[in-house]
Amino acid sequence: MFKHYTMNQVVLPLDLEIKLQENDIAYAVNDVVESIPDEAFIKFLRATGCPAYHPRMMMKVILCAYTQSVFSGRKIEGLLKDSVRMMWLAQGYEPSYRTINRFRVHPEVKELLRQCFVQFRCQLVQEKLIDEEAIFIDGTKIEANANKFTFVWRKSIEKYSANLVEKSNQVYDELLEKEVIPEIERESLDELSTEELEKIVEKLDDKVEKYDKKIEESEDVSERKKLRSERKAPKQYRKQFKDYLARKQKYQNDMEIFGERNSYSKTDHDATFMRMKDDYMKNGQLKAGYNVQAATEGQYVLAYDVFPNPTDTRTFIPFLDKIEEGFFELPPYIVADAGYGSEQNYEDTIENRKRTPLITYNQYRKEKKKEYKNDAFNLANWEYNEEEDSFTCPNNKTLSFRYLSNRTDKYGFTRTFKVYECENCSDCPLRSLCTKAKEGNNRKVYYNEKWEQQKEYIREQLSNKETGEIYGKRKIDVEPVFGFLKANLCFTRFSVRGKGKVENELGFAFMAVNLRKYTAMNRNQTVDNKNNPKQNGSDHQKPMIGTIFQ
Repeated sequence: MFKHYTMNQVVLPLDLEIKLQENDIAYAVNDVVESIPDEAFIKFLRATGCPAYHPRMMMKVILCAYTQSVFSGRKIEGLLKDSVRMMWLAQGYEPSYRTINRFRVHPEVKELLRQCFVQFRCQLVQEKLIDEEAIFIDGTKIEANANKFTFVWRKSIEKYSANLVEKSNQVYDELLEKEVIPEIERESLDELSTEELEKIVEKLDDKVEKYDKKIEESEDVSERKKLRSERKAPKQYRKQFKDYLARKQKYQNDMEIFGERNSYSKTDHDATFMRMKDDYMKNGQLKAGYNVQAATEGQYVLAYDVFPNPTDTRTFIPFLDKIEEGFFELPPYIVADAGYGSEQNYEDTIENRKRTPLITYNQYRKEKKKEYKNDAFNLANWEYNEEEDSFTCPNNKTLSFRYLSNRTDKYGFTRTFKVYECENCSDCPLRSLCTKAKEGNNRKVYYNEKWEQQKEYIREQLSNKETGEIYGKRKIDVEPVFGFLKANLCFTRFSVRGKGKVENELGFAFMAVNLRKYTAMNRNQTVDNKNNPKQNGSDHQKPMIGTIFQ
């Protein structure tokens, strides 16, 4: 005997919510988007044209698709016709893939995503899933939606630009020697500017036009032949300078795109070529990508940002600024790995923000090793005389303070070093082991007093039991988020181009990670449907189930 089954019977459509389980992720998506204030959607209103789909619905649809590892606009459109949870969230609407793609890269969506993270964090605090004691910061590199071999390198452009300057100056001098055109006014004798190259092209155009006019007016064959021969040189010079002008403009445009970076991709100008941990060649080749920064607590992403530079050191301060401006107030402790440890970052966290940085520095692990502590030629192991402000080397020679040295990096941050010099290294039997200075020169030591004080402060904080335990949570708090994003959610490559659009997509991806974790943690809890517009969800399934299995 089979259960009754027929395709010819009319079935009335039921509310799709009845088909969703109590702990379905669609409810979490619905709740987080519904928590966004109505004021955030006002900018999407338009006075003319066809009424648009509601931004709340579009947010829910895209966010739900990302939780299911679906990132393509066409596949999201397909889910709207196949997936019960997507049909319920869209309430029967079926926006096309073009509409979906236009919405998720819309500049105003950035504010909606920010509101999502703010409201989600408030919910976590309310449910006591996070304690607001510390945030854990880390970064990962995600491949950009750029073609593989579209790199442009700063060093190459600088080299080509220098060659162009030299060649254009040389050809311009030839023009003046041959008296092809009169001399033009120049701002600098070192380089011909774009405007000056344009003037040269104009003068050569006038020169060629004069020859053209003479050739047209002349009826003598030999004279016409002579004029054509004379016209040949100006035409060749004009072609050369047009090429110089085009290349000059291209190199200037390239340098503007670079900014402070060393490379960019031709298909995504905001992406920088950086070394990924794995790639299609399996040989550590550089690929266009973005440096993604995340601040987490309880394995939930609370804030995020995207940077073009591959190293984490320069991203720390601007990321903290963004967290304070748009997401939440910084907690007492800021935890990160050694990639963020620098004098500038410590100074900003301690002095400007009045927070405690639990951030190691590059030599932190090495300083704990016996080999480092027993190295007689290491400055850290030398005896220091505070009264005389001097060090004593392994050969009992005195290194006295000589002068202060200030070093400013390319980003404008200045470090101050105290320079100590040995009294006499000429007859020292340990000279070859102690210094690489030339014969006749004594060993100099550069000592950054502020940096050493910061390192001592960090060592104290990490050796303390309470703060040491907080730092110990770093690996199990922020690292799993990136693992879940790449391995479980399968988000390993952006599908949009441009920093603004990439930020939007990353927001959807990180919120999808949060919602999947939140749903998994609350599987055994009953979903409260009182806030839903309808009461016929999982609430009315209970009596049905009870009747059948009583």
